Amino acid sequence: MRFSPHSISPHTCSRHTAATLALALLFSVLTVVVQAQDTTGPTPVPSAPVESAADSGVTRTPAVISSAGPESSGIPTHPVEIIQKMSGWLVPFVIASVISVWFTIERVVVLRRSRVIPRGFVEPFLEDLHKGKLDSATALSQCKKNDSPVAAIFLHGVQKWGRPSIEVEQAVIDGGERQIGQLRRHLRVLNGVATVTPLLGLLGTVVGMIQAFNDIASAGAMGKADQLAAGIAMALLTTAFGLAIAIPSLIMYMYLSGRVETLVMEMDELSQKVVRHVCAEGLSVRPTQKQRPRTTPAAEPSEAVA
Repeated sequence: MRFSPHSISPHTCSRHTAATLALALLFSVLTVVVQAQDTTGPTPVPSAPVESAADSGVTRTPAVISSAGPESSGIPTHPVEIIQKMSGWLVPFVIASVISVWFTIERVVVLRRSRVIPRGFVEPFLEDLHKGKLDSATALSQCKKNDSPVAAIFLHGVQKWGRPSIEVEQAVIDGGERQIGQLRRHLRVLNGVATVTPLLGLLGTVVGMIQAFNDIASAGAMGKADQLAAGIAMALLTTAFGLAIAIPSLIMYMYLSGRVETLVMEMDELSQKVVRHVCAEGLSVRPTQKQRPRTTPAAEPSEAVA
C-alpha cells in the first residue's frame, strides 16, 4: 500500500493563494507600464555657440554639458539610494518577498512532526490495537477526537472495520491522498515565487538597458561611458533583487517538499499496521489469543481437594 505525494490534483491550491500570485503579477505589469511611460529620455542640452575668430580672435571649444546630471554618474551603493533609484520596481519584489516569507512560516508550523504524527496518539492507539483492547466504536471515537492528519487516515481504515484487507487498504489510500494534498498546500506558491522573481529581474534588466542606451543616444556622440555604466548597474539591480528572493524561496520549497515526503513515508508505514489489525484477516486471529488464558479454571484445584 502506497499513497504517493505527487498524485495530487492541481485544485488543491486554494483560491486565495492563486489570487495573491495574480495580484503580484498585476503589480509587476503595472510597474513595467509606468516605467515605460515615464522614461522618455532626457532632452539634449544645446551646446554653447562658438564665436568666430573674426569676432573675438579666439576660438572657443564647445562646452560639453552632460544630460545625465551629477546624480546619474555614480553607482548607488547605499540602501536608501538603491530604493530611490529603483522606485516602482521595488513593488513586485516586496510583494513576492512577503508572500514567500508568509507561506514559508505557515508551512514550517503546519508540517511539524508533533502535529502531523503525534506520538501521544499513535503509539497508544497501535498498542491497543495489537493487544485487542479496542473495538470499532472505541477506535472511531479516538480517531475523531484527535485532529492530526495521521488520525484522519486511521479513521478511514477504522470505518472499514472487519472488511477484507483490500477494501480497508483502499480506504486508507483514499484518506492518505486527501491528507497529502493538505500537507502540500501552498508549496506551489513558494515554487511560483522562485520561478517568477528571476523573470521579473530579467525584465527589469532589459528595460533598464533600454533606458540606458536611450540616454546615450539622446546625449549624442558626447555621452560619457560612466553614464552608460551607471545605467547598466541600475538595470542589474533588478536581477539581483529577483535572485535574492528566488534562491531562498527555492531552498525552502525543496526543504519543505522533502519534509512532506518523509512524513508521507512514515504515515504509510503506520497505516499498514492499522490495516493489518482492523481487516477481517487480522481480526480472525484475536479470539484465539483472548481465549487461551481461560482454558484452566481457577476453581478446579479447590474442588478437587474438597
